[in-house]
Amino acid sequence: MSHAKIQEDYYEYSKLRHRKLKKSSSSLNKMVGLGSDELFVSNIADINMELEISSEDESDDNERGDIQRLIPSVNSEITYSSGKKDSQKSEAKNADDESVWSISIQMFIPFLLAGFGMVAASLLLDVVQHWPVYQVVSEVYILVPALLGLKGNLEMTLASRLSTQANLGQMDTKKQQWTLIVGNLALIQCQAMVVGLLASLAAVSLGWVPEAHFDIHHGLLLCASALVTASVASFLLGLVMVAVILLSRQMNINPDNVATPIAASLGDLTTLALLSWIASLLYNAIDYAPWIAPMLIVFCVFVTPVWGYVAARNPFTKEVLDYGWTPVISAMLISSLGGLILDYTISSYKGIAVFQLVINGVGGNLAAVQASRISTSLHKDCHTGIQGTLNVCISPFHAFFTKGGHARTARVLLMMVIPGHLIFSYTISYLQAGHTSFTPIFIMIYLIAAMLQVILLLYIAQLMVVWMWTRGIDPDSSAIPYLTAIGDLIGTALLGIAFHILYAIGDGDSDVGD
Repeated sequence: MSHAKIQEDYYEYSKLRHRKLKKSSSSLNKMVGLGSDELFVSNIADINMELEISSEDESDDNERGDIQRLIPSVNSEITYSSGKKDSQKSEAKNADDESVWSISIQMFIPFLLAGFGMVAASLLLDVVQHWPVYQVVSEVYILVPALLGLKGNLEMTLASRLSTQANLGQMDTKKQQWTLIVGNLALIQCQAMVVGLLASLAAVSLGWVPEAHFDIHHGLLLCASALVTASVASFLLGLVMVAVILLSRQMNINPDNVATPIAASLGDLTTLALLSWIASLLYNAIDYAPWIAPMLIVFCVFVTPVWGYVAARNPFTKEVLDYGWTPVISAMLISSLGGLILDYTISSYKGIAVFQLVINGVGGNLAAVQASRISTSLHKDCHTGIQGTLNVCISPFHAFFTKGGHARTARVLLMMVIPGHLIFSYTISYLQAGHTSFTPIFIMIYLIAAMLQVILLLYIAQLMVVWMWTRGIDPDSSAIPYLTAIGDLIGTALLGIAFHILYAIGDGDSDVGD
């Protein structure tokens, strides 16, 4: 029985019933005895007809339901499409939920902490350079930038990975948290051991080249110091990162905004302090216990495969363990180019040393925040099944001036550069560190160099993260090492150019070239 026929019969029946009810109501006062029985019988007939039509209508609906289950109707497709569009709008709305004010507050405070951490690391280096181990074992100077740079990359990629997983809801239960924490701590222990060994071998090699002189005790001291420093610092900073991200989730703060700057601020200071302390202890122990350094090296080498096995068994870290080495090694090579530039410029401009750590750290931190946020956004879109067309090659206008999205974040990050550098620079000046006085022309040229560095890094971050994503590479583990290394290279080069310009135009400050 067709649906149209049922509707037609029901309509005719309704008119008939309406006439009956009207007639019965008009003669209600005349109805007594058999009249009431007739009305009762009429009502019974009406109910039976209603039930019959209702059952026929229900069976017809069941028929159509069976057909719809076999052949999707156009209406269902329209509903799904509309739902997907609504979901996309909802995702876009969620992406814009963070106001400029909230983003600025969440980013600027960790940014200041990171900056003061770098200033503290600069001041610490100024103190420990007079320790006997630094004066006798000069290769420690070579180890400092290599170990700090590689160590910072490992901690910031850890923070970025955990931030992404937290934003995807993968750290909401205790079991998920335990799995992620154990896997990532084992991963960075394994990476830190390998990185520390590579950094120490590079320091020994570069220290041997000029004079062709090799001291076995100094070589063992460098290797043991690098391995123990990398291991202890990785464990401590890893625990701090886990605590920061879990606390951020509880306080409804986006971990991407705070985790990487805190990792950078604590990483430099903690690693430099541990390296100096451990190297000094091992140096003092050479005379009465020379076996300590080789025993530490053997222990670290044997325990590294254990950490690697634990990380390989974890589903969240297996891929990083397999493919996460190339960015770290490549970043070390890029940072070495920056070290060559620094070695060339510092001989002429002593004042560049204290600013080099600050300008490179600020640029790398801001680029890491942007890369972490873009990576999280891509993971979210993939996780929810909403993935638009990704343009790898975008214009600088699109990267900085479009409405909302990552361009808005880039503008917020750029607004932090000048206030941040002014605060850090005047802190250095107030503490009477470095060899440079602050004249108006120095501040202007220094800030131009800093702004140019951050603009280039933010644009490169936008291109690099999307390119890696389209190639099937996880940006959380690959983009940040490249960005921080490129930041070191660009920052050191621009800072050298800035000091050269100041020297050429005669800034009137004799300390610039002192």
